[in-house]
Amino acid sequence: EAGKGSDRPTADETGKGKKGSGMRLDGSIHIRDLSFYYPERPENRVLDGVSLDIPKNSSVAFIGPTGAGKTTLADVILGVIEPVSGRVLCDDRDIRDDLTAWHETVGYIPQDIYLIDGTVRENVAFGLRPGEVSDEEIWEALTKAQAADFVRSLPHGLEASVGPDGVQLSGGQRQRIGIARALLGKPEVLVLDEATSALDNDTESAVMDAINALSGSKTLIIIAHRLSTIAGCDSVYEVSGGKVRKQ
Repeated sequence: EAGKGSDRPTADETGKGKKGSGMRLDGSIHIRDLSFYYPERPENRVLDGVSLDIPKNSSVAFIGPTGAGKTTLADVILGVIEPVSGRVLCDDRDIRDDLTAWHETVGYIPQDIYLIDGTVRENVAFGLRPGEVSDEEIWEALTKAQAADFVRSLPHGLEASVGPDGVQLSGGQRQRIGIARALLGKPEVLVLDEATSALDNDTESAVMDAINALSGSKTLIIIAHRLSTIAGCDSVYEVSGGKVRKQ
């Protein structure tokens, strides 16, 4: 899909370790007349004059086939790619006025969670310096991600090893560690890009319970294929042919 690539923000580039220092969202994210195309293919408008509002603490889903532009739209909202024209506003402030502050406001949860061969603690606090966050803050993030119970059940709790690439954890547990990691920086906005698409239905349900529990306290932007993923969203938009249409 257009926009996918190595330029995406990593876990420690969005919503991590800079509590309260980001770009404050009081009202809505305003997307205004966004257009995007690749210079070598200007006739192929991945996004073509897209405008919509995402109110604070609402949950919004973008659906559509692979290649429709969902991830490109997410990347523009994240500020990791620049639109050809148009703007993304945090209330009345263009996010590109201070991308560093915006990245401190936004948490990003991808389909594939990167885990190091270390402990649960090291993976939740990935990207932060030792001692930068307390155990209490880590447990708070795990609780909100509905991961605290399974972590407590591990032989060494926060000190349990996840193994290379997290092989000691199930797919659902990995995703919930990823959610906890994103929440540790206390972002106001969470972008989930196909965060459950590789999971079986039962595991997806458990992860979506964690995500839905955040509704009303975070602004959730969910990129999805499965209709089951978006069942609890306030608004659903279909991305197709460069346009975004409310369902």
